[in-house]
Amino acid sequence: MSSSTGGAATGSAAETGRTDAFDAGGGGILRQPKAVWATAGASVVAFMGIGLVDPILPSIAKGLNATPSQVSLLFTSYFLITAVAMLVTGFVSSRIGGRKTLLLGLAFVVVFAGLAGTSNSVDQLVGFRAGWGLGNALFVSTALAVIVGAAAGGSAAAILLYESALGLGMACGPLLGALLGNASWRYPFFGTAFLMAVGFLCITAFLKEQPKPARKTSLLDPIKALGHGGLASAAASAFFYNYTFFTVLAFTPFVLNMTPYKSGAVFFAWGVLLAISSVLVAPRMQERFGSLKVLGGSLVLLAADVLVLGYGDHSTAVVCTILSGVFIGVNNTVYTELALGVSDAPRPVASAGYNFVRWFAAAAAPYLAPKLAEWSDIHMPFVVAAFTALAGAVVVAVRRKALNGEAEELRARHATEDGVSAFAG
Repeated sequence: MSSSTGGAATGSAAETGRTDAFDAGGGGILRQPKAVWATAGASVVAFMGIGLVDPILPSIAKGLNATPSQVSLLFTSYFLITAVAMLVTGFVSSRIGGRKTLLLGLAFVVVFAGLAGTSNSVDQLVGFRAGWGLGNALFVSTALAVIVGAAAGGSAAAILLYESALGLGMACGPLLGALLGNASWRYPFFGTAFLMAVGFLCITAFLKEQPKPARKTSLLDPIKALGHGGLASAAASAFFYNYTFFTVLAFTPFVLNMTPYKSGAVFFAWGVLLAISSVLVAPRMQERFGSLKVLGGSLVLLAADVLVLGYGDHSTAVVCTILSGVFIGVNNTVYTELALGVSDAPRPVASAGYNFVRWFAAAAAPYLAPKLAEWSDIHMPFVVAAFTALAGAVVVAVRRKALNGEAEELRARHATEDGVSAFAG
């Protein structure tokens, strides 16, 4: 099966599903039980936590007398723990159930986000962010499975609602960080703890326990799933892509060197474009050109964008930062579909293995980017980021057959699964 055919089929299915999600029952996505809205609302806040610290990174560095590379460890500790936790989330949720896993994750976030606001040193803040990352992994990796199980209108409406929550959270995180962080860098952490506590109460009140999976997931199942060539290829390409993604997210605020309000506005615009491109643009492009062509082209354009970002003047850097949201949104959607549909492993297991690999890049980029700037110059982190985006495109091109193999048969098989669990951010 050719790339175009396979991609078009995927895109068409996604597009049809989204249309049905909007139209079903005259309301589709908007007609959901309170349990779904409670979980989706908490998901928005969970995704907000990823970009929350973006506008206040310079303020944190100033307040704690830290260097950019030290402050960037806030991302590194967060995503390093998130990556490792991907091996644990399926193990936990398959034993205690989705509702209890969500509540456990939310409890971790409430505690550690609150503690982060009390930090008196970078080391304390980095440590608390690590605990926050564990809670976020437990919550986000389980949220989509719970939404699919409780949603009205089928899985298409549920997945669209989840993707919308992701995009809204990524857009609003920097905005909340800017609004609260303008008074003090500590307030965004307290604000997140409060919002997640509200989410905890809502899920406690409105979400009933979901049925446990028939088969319990072992700690090694996600690693074993990576033995499939297609899933391993998707994870390897996403690893390189994520390095580029989080160079933009974690290092660009130091390059822009703006007030929290201005930086928050830049990343809010970035997040809006990310949300629009992931939910609306990507499926249409996949339907027309095929998933792999769209992914390869988007990665090349992202590489060009970050290279111009690194060498342009301040205004150019602002424009390129915002524009990168388009390519990142498209990439996120296509990678998620590949990870969930390219192998014969159950979706939760495939997702865990895929995310285990790619989040290590998200942990590495925030640490290495400022180090590269210290060792060389301010341009070098973006040169490396452009190279890794191109490396991701090369993996897609070289491993095209593995990424397309048996896609139609596997999509039909996965369509019958209810246990969808993907950390799509």
